[in-house]
Amino acid sequence: MTYTCIIVDDNEIERDAIEMHLKKIPSLNILAVCSSGIEASQILSTTSVDIVFSDIDMPELSGMDLLKSLKQQPLFIFVTSFTEYAAESFNLDALDFIVKPATFERILKATNKAIEYLELKKLVGKIPQHVDKSTNSDGDDHFFFRETKGITKLKYDDVIYIESMGDFSKLFTSTDKHIVLVSLKNLEKQLPSKIFSRVHKQYIININHIATLTNHEVHLEHHFIVPISASNRQELLEKAIDKKILSRFLK
Repeated sequence: MTYTCIIVDDNEIERDAIEMHLKKIPSLNILAVCSSGIEASQILSTTSVDIVFSDIDMPELSGMDLLKSLKQQPLFIFVTSFTEYAAESFNLDALDFIVKPATFERILKATNKAIEYLELKKLVGKIPQHVDKSTNSDGDDHFFFRETKGITKLKYDDVIYIESMGDFSKLFTSTDKHIVLVSLKNLEKQLPSKIFSRVHKQYIININHIATLTNHEVHLEHHFIVPISASNRQELLEKAIDKKILSRFLK
């Protein structure tokens, strides 16, 4: 299946680079290449679009203001040079955030995520929407969730990390992945905080599966790697790591 998209960037060189990358992806149909947020807004007001690849820092109408102005919002993937916009972009439910210069591999990863999300939206109506209430007392070691094949039981210890998919979340185990029709924000409220920790706007990890912590990434068991923000790194250190670090000297 083919999905429609538009490109929005006030820099001609950056526009051309993104267009060149997107033309390599057979499942995308580029409807328009826009030099401003205002031009994109006019197109989006009259045309149905699946995905918008947009710069943020643009004159007159920024990428974020463009997203806020739309009643019917397509999926937004921001492509920008300014990393400080990341937190706000995810608060606006942007699906992804790419830092320039955008490589083909990074554009492809974001596109695949968007297509997966669009496919999931088609399945929502096939899954009962009432929620099974399960307790999270200290004695529980598992939870239930709904997916297309029915209700699935999963042990907390088996979950290595969780990735946001907008309104949905993707749970990764060592051998499989599951789609949950619950946002990352709501999952964070329901999962036991002693085991799970938010490390990024788009990721929650199981702290029992941490292998290595660097300044910008968490390396998890089974060769998974997720990004970690500076503030979340400090929280993780205080919550789960500092107290277990071996000391050179005994007090």
